[in-house]
Amino acid sequence: MAEIELSHLSRQCLERRIPDPQTLAQEVAEWNRQRNQEKAIVDWQFTNSDARIKLKKLYPVIKSDGRT
Repeated sequence: MAEIELSHLSRQCLERRIPDPQTLAQEVAEWNRQRNQEKAIVDWQFTNSDARIKLKKLYPVIKSDGRT
C-alpha cells in the first residue's frame, strides 16, 4: 500500500521541479491532507487465491506432517 501511495504522490504532486525543501514539505502536506479528506482507499483485486496460483514458488505447500 505504501508503494501505491508513493506512486500517487509522485504522479499527482512531484512531477515538476520544486525549488526548496520548505515548498516540498508544504506541497506534500497539502497533498496528504487532500488524500485523507477524500478517504482514499486501495481497491485490492488480487486475491489470496490468485496470489497462490501466480506466485506458487513463494507460497510453499505444507504437508500434513508439518514439512514443506
